[in-house]
Formats: sequence, C-alpha cells, structure tokens
Amino acid sequence: MTLPPSMTAVEITTHGGPEVLQPVTVPVPTPKAGEILIKVAYAGVNRPDALQRAGLYNPPPDASALPGLEAAGTVAAVGHGVARWSVGDAVTALLPGGGYAEYVTTHADHALPVPEGMPMDQAAALCETFFTVWSNVFRRGGLQAGERFLVHGGSSGIGTTAIQLAHLRGARVFTTAGSADKCNACLALGAEAAWNYREVDFVDVMRAMGGADVILDMVGGDYLPRNVKALADDGRLVQIAFLQGPKVEMNFTQMMTRRLTLTGSTLRPQSVAAKAAIARDLEAEVWPHLASGRIAPVMDSEFALADAAQAHARMEGSTHIGKIVLKVG
Repeated sequence: MTLPPSMTAVEITTHGGPEVLQPVTVPVPTPKAGEILIKVAYAGVNRPDALQRAGLYNPPPDASALPGLEAAGTVAAVGHGVARWSVGDAVTALLPGGGYAEYVTTHADHALPVPEGMPMDQAAALCETFFTVWSNVFRRGGLQAGERFLVHGGSSGIGTTAIQLAHLRGARVFTTAGSADKCNACLALGAEAAWNYREVDFVDVMRAMGGADVILDMVGGDYLPRNVKALADDGRLVQIAFLQGPKVEMNFTQMMTRRLTLTGSTLRPQSVAAKAAIARDLEAEVWPHLASGRIAPVMDSEFALADAAQAHARMEGSTHIGKIVLKVG
C-alpha cells in the first residue's frame, strides 16, 4: 500500500470546549516494532476524548497528542516483528491516542479482527467500551450468572455494552438513565428494570431487591455513598469515572462490617501486556457473539471527521443513546 506523506487529522488546539477541535494536516505516523498502521475508516468518540480536550486526561508520554482511543479500518503497514497482521486486513483496535486521523498506529496485540459481517462504523464503536466493561465488570468485579448487576448511565456507550454483556452471561441487570426513552432502550437490550434517576431513588429499589452484587459507576460524587448503601453484603463497587467529581465524605466502617469491595480502573495507562490480555479474552469470549449478531454496539450518530466538534457537543449534551462515531475514510 502506497502511503501519503501527510494526512488530515483533528487536533486539540487548546484546552476548552468542543470548538477547540480543529482539522489540521500532519505527517502520517510510522509503525514502530510491534505496531501496525491503520488506515482509518471510522473512529469512535468517547468521554475520555472530551476530558482530554478539557485538559483533564493527559495522554501517556509516548502516545499521540491527537484525541481518539478506538478506530476501525484496514492495516496499511506493519512494524518489525508483527506476525499476525498483513496489509489489507480489516481490524478494529484500541488506541493509545490519535484516532481522529486518516492513519493511526497502535500495538499489534491491541487490534482484533472486525467481526464477520459487521460494518466498519459499528466495528469502530467496539474497543474502548468492550475493553473497559470486560476488564472492570468481569475481571475486577467478578460478576457471575444469577447475580444482581446495576450499571449507571445505561444508555451510554459503556452502559449499553455493560447491559448486553452482563445479560449475555446470565446476570440480572438493572440500570439508571435520564429519560423514559433511554430507559426503554436499556430494557430492549436485556435490562430487567431501568429507572429514571430523576424520578426513582436507585438505593431504595435495589435494597428492596436485596442489594446489588456488582455496581458499575461512572458518576462519582454523591453517588459513591449511595452506591455503597445499594450494595448487597459482599458486594463490589467498580468505579471507572467521576463525572460529578472524585471527592466525597463517607464512612468506610460498612466496608468492613458488610465485607464490601471498592475497586476500579482506567484503561489508557495500563501496560501493553495488560491490554493485550483483555483483547485475548474478548476475542475468545465475546467476538463470536458479535459475529453471530447476538450482541452489537448501539449506534447513535455519525459525523464527518471535520465535524468532530459537533460530535463532542452531542456527546456532552447527554441526549445520545449508544455510540457516536466519526467517518474518516
């Protein structure tokens, strides 16, 4: 594949609102040893992109400063030592950054084949949420069949993924969302109940059911002590973001008396080996269900690469259901 010397990308010109995202022309990156270069067809848009844009989530020192943590496309070049992938292979990949561009590099072990029959826009919406949900809900949270699972923000990209995977594995799934339409979308994905958090206190309804065995939370703030109250004895709270802030006053005595586990993680800073292990799990445990159509990413909307600012505005408006992607190639 003949590569151009330069490409169109979207950069963060300064920290601020969506308007700071601007198209630029930059050199095409070169894959290092163990990496692949992807000609991007679509790139996923995620909350961490907006946090990076606002100056609250800096990329690792060796990562691209361009936003974008997932993409799908075709392999355009391979670095030294890469055996699995060849030029022309269709892949979806977790990225260290740089997805808002016509070409992007990532470690070869962080790419997965596009599930059979899946269009590229859906494939681009897989990795950030599926890696995050798998590693936190099942690895850290240890969710098992028959357990009660509560996920907040059930209509988000993370939420729609978590509902489907938890339901697939036999858990009882409950969720909160911000409107009747969003709650109905969650029910259609397999949630047993979906509550509008503006109208229902999730603590009361979960405690009436015996409490949640696992809670996946992205809200933080005053949700932290409320989540602890909503847990069953021996329950696990898994924290992956703090949309309402990371600081709160809380009495931790109940963590001991009720044998609770409070854990969490963020994906981007993890090691190459850790992300590769998650990829292997997903390919073995989840990818067959994507290929069969039993589960699929929930798609909200598509924007042109040059309209990344509009995509961020929609995401931060919190009216979307599922994933937002940028059409690149």
